[in-house]
Amino acid sequence: MRYSWLLLDADGTLFDYDRAEAGALEATFGELGLPWRDGALRAYRRINARIWREFEQGQITQEVLRTRRFEQLFEALGITCDPELFSRTHLHTLAHGTELLEGAEEVVRALHGRVGMLIITNGLADVQRPRVDGCAIRDYIADIVISEEVAAAKPEPAIFDVAFARMGWPDKARVLMVGDSLTSDIAGAAAYGIDACWYNPAGKERPAGLEIRYEIRRLDELLGIVGLAE
Repeated sequence: MRYSWLLLDADGTLFDYDRAEAGALEATFGELGLPWRDGALRAYRRINARIWREFEQGQITQEVLRTRRFEQLFEALGITCDPELFSRTHLHTLAHGTELLEGAEEVVRALHGRVGMLIITNGLADVQRPRVDGCAIRDYIADIVISEEVAAAKPEPAIFDVAFARMGWPDKARVLMVGDSLTSDIAGAAAYGIDACWYNPAGKERPAGLEIRYEIRRLDELLGIVGLAE
């Protein structure tokens, strides 16, 4: 087979993060006695995406990220709440969101024993580790590299160095990065010199100037890429 290892992004690639995020946010509002408002989730996602981009670009730390997104959300909604308390409560709830995207479990099971699989994520350690440990595919994943634990994040080469060390330094030509984020997964793979597979279920326009070896709409298309399709 062409690849001996797959580096798999977590949220939006394996995990149904949108569902977990929406449930955790509304539950946290309720637990802290805050009024849930129409548009709160939409506002949070807009703010959160911007804050994560700042983190990926090295402008802020993950410690700052934890609370700044909620500070800005409360300001936008006109709500008074301790952002640190909200962040702790929200992350505790989010850590239980182990739902996988459609087809993820079946694809990972089919790949197990044929290729090695390692999760590489920019998520927060106190969320991602319990989610991975509690999900249906944990036994099929060799390891998980979490940005907060290794002080490096995609697209930085340093986090890929950690992943390659844990894989035993395989040939780069035998490793494929699979993820939904152009700015972290795909750009990071391109900068590191490994092939990338863009998981693009929504059919977004393919950008010019970014090296993308494969593009898939469904996770089961991975089986054909690694040579397991019927």
